[in-house]
Amino acid sequence: MPSPVSADRSAAQPPGRGSVEALITQTRRLKGDVVAVRRDTRDDGSDPEERWQRALYDLALHQLDDLDAHLAQLRDGPVPAEAVPARTEATRPAPAGTAPGSLLSRVGSAEWNFLTDEASWSGELYAILGRDPAAPALTLDELPSLVLDEDRPKLTAMVTDCLVDARPIDGEFRVVRPDGSVRTVHMMGEPVLGPDGDTTSMWAVLRDVSELRRRRRTVRESHDSLRHQRRRAQSEHRLAAELQEAVLPPWRGSLRLPHQGPRTLDLAAHHLPATAGTLIGGDWYDALELADGTTLLSVGDLTGHGVAVTSGMAMLLGAVRGMAMAGTRPGELLSMLNQLLDATVQPALGSAVCCRYRPEDRTLMWAQAGHPAPLLYRDGTGRPLNAPDGVLLGATTGATYRQAEVTLEPGDLVLLHTDGLVPGHSSTSAMDRLLGLAPRFGAVCAAQDCVRTVVEEFGGAEREDDACVLVARVTG
Repeated sequence: MPSPVSADRSAAQPPGRGSVEALITQTRRLKGDVVAVRRDTRDDGSDPEERWQRALYDLALHQLDDLDAHLAQLRDGPVPAEAVPARTEATRPAPAGTAPGSLLSRVGSAEWNFLTDEASWSGELYAILGRDPAAPALTLDELPSLVLDEDRPKLTAMVTDCLVDARPIDGEFRVVRPDGSVRTVHMMGEPVLGPDGDTTSMWAVLRDVSELRRRRRTVRESHDSLRHQRRRAQSEHRLAAELQEAVLPPWRGSLRLPHQGPRTLDLAAHHLPATAGTLIGGDWYDALELADGTTLLSVGDLTGHGVAVTSGMAMLLGAVRGMAMAGTRPGELLSMLNQLLDATVQPALGSAVCCRYRPEDRTLMWAQAGHPAPLLYRDGTGRPLNAPDGVLLGATTGATYRQAEVTLEPGDLVLLHTDGLVPGHSSTSAMDRLLGLAPRFGAVCAAQDCVRTVVEEFGGAEREDDACVLVARVTG
């Protein structure tokens, strides 16, 4: 803002028409570029970050519309009040270069002459304030009558500072139009000083920034919503990770079961998180020595991600352990898990395989619910076990699950895994890749080494979901 203008000082010459036309061309070219980028932005209302980006694009476009209209007014010159016919807002045409109905481009001017006590308004200022162009312009004393009560002290202070201390005016206030609508107006002005240094008049440019403020508020609210969503996602991720850590078996490395008597199973397991690190799923693995000397082996997956899924997984794993300790056989155990999911408030689908190993005759009794079958490795080759019937948990009410038995031999290795272990492959292709590890498994002795081989082979792959692998080697 320049310093106060003296009445005897000539005004600066307006820019040439050609230079203004060049600025208008550049503005419209930039606006076209922004429209092209905005068109490629997907906005289905579900992603707070996309809503925020869309709001920023809209704000930028409206501001470019605003600049386009201001440059057009600079090129064409101000519109006098008498040249503006009295029209309603519905029939008043929009300024050149702006979208129909846009309020961003409205810029009016006013001058108050203190020597003649006259006020002069441009036609656009009448439109901004919603007043009849045939009515006389309001004086500075009358202008506050249009302003909201809480904003009047702000306007009074700005005008007083301008007239008394020759300070430029630069501030906003809200006006109430005759139709009851409220507009936010940005006012910039300066006093004009006479030869004796007294203020002889005051000029001002008033701009309707209502839509601009609304757009900025939308951007701010979208940004706040995005920030809140991120904080919430971070909290939920932390809670889900802590819950998963709490319920999965605490043992790391190898585990020998049973604890009493001959250690007939060498066990090792590993959990592979999703590549993004932000998705905590419902995959689990478990190995538990039971009261009758048998060993429970299980892996499973509850569909979905987040705290709700992790807590559902914790519920299922707790139920598996409790029913296994009570002596429930694998097929009956899966039937009860299916009833449990069917009775929960939030329906969910899950898959699982439950095995019960009896060491005295090396018998593995198992059942599955829509889950990949265990893989058996023997003498350097591997094969999937023949799967008994079993649908996904939660898929149908009253489902029954059949059981199968297989006799293992010393040195046999059984591998249980969840679907996400070999990402990007069909179940058949994933099984073939796992079976292809048989020679490498045969070259090592410990279950932990086998798990390490699996992780080396598949742990570096891009995976959208987490996964689990559990290896049991028969030692005696």
